[in-house]
Amino acid sequence: MARGVSRTVRAGRRLERIEVRNASVRLGGHWALRDVSLDIHAGEHWLLLGPNGAGKTVLLKLLRGDVWPTPTGRETRSYHLSDGEVLAQPLFAAERIAYLGPERQDRYVRYESQLDVAQVVLTGYDDSDFPLQPATPAQQRRIRQVLQQVGLAGYASRAFLSLSYGQRRRVLLARAFVREPDVLLLDEALNGLDVKGRAAFLRALRLASSPRTAWMLTSHRRGDAPAGLTHVARIAHGGIENVTDLRVGVVDPSALQTEARPKFAQASRRKAQVAGVGDSTIRSSKPLLRLRRAAVYREERCIIGTFDWTLERGQHWSLRGANGSGKSTFIALLYGDLWPAHGGKLERYWSAVDDWKARVGLVSPELQARYAATGCTVEQIVASGFHASIGLNEWPTAAELRRVRRELRAWDLANLATRQARELSYGQLRLALVARAFVRSRRLW
Repeated sequence: MARGVSRTVRAGRRLERIEVRNASVRLGGHWALRDVSLDIHAGEHWLLLGPNGAGKTVLLKLLRGDVWPTPTGRETRSYHLSDGEVLAQPLFAAERIAYLGPERQDRYVRYESQLDVAQVVLTGYDDSDFPLQPATPAQQRRIRQVLQQVGLAGYASRAFLSLSYGQRRRVLLARAFVREPDVLLLDEALNGLDVKGRAAFLRALRLASSPRTAWMLTSHRRGDAPAGLTHVARIAHGGIENVTDLRVGVVDPSALQTEARPKFAQASRRKAQVAGVGDSTIRSSKPLLRLRRAAVYREERCIIGTFDWTLERGQHWSLRGANGSGKSTFIALLYGDLWPAHGGKLERYWSAVDDWKARVGLVSPELQARYAATGCTVEQIVASGFHASIGLNEWPTAAELRRVRRELRAWDLANLATRQARELSYGQLRLALVARAFVRSRRLW
């Protein structure tokens, strides 16, 4: 019989299985999960596919015990240990389960964390936001080992926020592995990684996993499937549609189906066609932005070497580069959050930063991190784009609300208008920020 106990799992006992039966989770006014049943055993490797808002993140949190099933009278959740004991309370099994998700990464941005890489990995021992005690010699050795496994040897003393988005994700993989968990839950863990970074991530996953380590990777892309999968499951509208055991029989094609083309694709093309069209306030052929002899340093490190660059009206640019090459720094420079080093020159058509930002639409992981902690609704998030603010400085006018609702329909977000940021999936919140960027006429996105 399942039972809770007032102690942690004894040393030497491992988590063999997580079993969920008929579990549903209600968040706010909607059902995030409905009658989910799932078994995960030691050594199994799962890919959980589903579109944004399908319930992937909530399911991982249910498995770990971070959210509880909404009582329906039918639900069970149990944790089976290697000595045969079965626990109903997740608290005592959670020490054997590690979770890596975008919320963790965003949290460091929101706190403007000053932790270095080794300190971030150290927090994995206690699953805390900040180190609770100095690392022991054994922990220091383990931290160096996992950093080497994720391809970041020598980065231990670097400031975590000085790394690229993809490098931070690999640090958090090291954090998840530092205490050698039995189950690893990876929520969209490959997002933000370039080809080399993805290969390094998956290589580290293989190197750091023991034969009995179970893991589940969520994604909305079938192309994220790594080698060595044992199961593929698909989730939609909060329910598991099918589970395919790759060790037996033929794979069910529907289980591997990628997400359909989003309904907002047509709206996206419509918006792209008007990007760069002349502003009625522009009276000359002066470029929107010009950089001369520009270089960018962060924490006394050169992130972008000296360069010249001009952005003319109507141009559409694609910026490509590996993780850590300076893409996010370049965007921050364009937006006005960073300036060139001494000797460089930056000229904007609108010289005042506030005037410039009012004409530039921005979507970034850092912006999403700040919004994820708010109680703003989707409608309020989109409306904040009129003033480039975090939240609303003032309530939108009737005309602005009409524009907001038009954008919500264009980006297929109308049914989420009253949902708060913390009730959204990661992808849904990102899409709301895209609508925010387009809610007012811009000269640059």
